[in-house]
Amino acid sequence: MNKPAGVVSTAREPGSRPAVVSLVDSAARLYPVGRLDADSTGLLLLTNDGDLANRLTHPRYGVVKAYRVELKRPPSDADLGKLAGGVELEDGPTAPAEVRRDGEREIEVVLSEGRNRQVRRMVEAVGNRVVSLTRVRFGPIELGSLPAGQARRLGENDIARLWEDSRR
Repeated sequence: MNKPAGVVSTAREPGSRPAVVSLVDSAARLYPVGRLDADSTGLLLLTNDGDLANRLTHPRYGVVKAYRVELKRPPSDADLGKLAGGVELEDGPTAPAEVRRDGEREIEVVLSEGRNRQVRRMVEAVGNRVVSLTRVRFGPIELGSLPAGQARRLGENDIARLWEDSRR
């Protein structure tokens, strides 16, 4: 699923915002694998396989997630180095990350952990702000050109690759 902004990453939303599973027509009862903030966009996996969801989200398995991030101001090389080396947050230091400059104010951040609002908090820890954040990869699955609000069914090979990625 390419989650649009304003949609929450839950199976049901008691409030006024739409829940991500309501965007997918499926006979199976689906659950989001992990979360994306309501104001974040991009790749969100939905599944009815609780074992796979646990493997993909449990920190022990270190499944990587990649984010395209637009920042309020251009990051310095020192900022990128700090992000890559790990920064101190109120709930402890982050693990090292892969960080690549993609433009004047754009970076890609690849994490193997997934704390609440982690990328946003990391960027704030180096004195900057996130303007937009899009998850572009979850393990071996890439968002590609899937339009916002649309979903595609994963094939058997995709699912096998997710299981393989969660065994590393």
